[in-house]
Amino acid sequence: MTIVTVFRSRLRPGIEGEYEKVASELSAIVREMDGFLDERFFSSDNGERVTIVRFADRRSHQAWAKQPEHVRAQDRGRSEFYAWYDITVAEETHHHWFESPSE
Repeated sequence: MTIVTVFRSRLRPGIEGEYEKVASELSAIVREMDGFLDERFFSSDNGERVTIVRFADRRSHQAWAKQPEHVRAQDRGRSEFYAWYDITVAEETHHHWFESPSE
């Protein structure tokens, strides 16, 4: 069953450049992991950021949670990058997709 992680956060002031560097490196790593499906990034006018990552199964998700570079980045996130964060991990129980035909 697909595992979906929703990661909401707000950065501390003045660290955006270093954060973006680390985030880009992690994105490259996660995209190569077995079971990775996709990731999406969003930000709002009030500074909140949302990352949604999907894995094919729980095993793949757990492998990402334990990936050494990811663990180091999490430590830096708590000590340097984030004013706050919130993580929700869930099993996808329903998925529906619609795309309008090209005209």
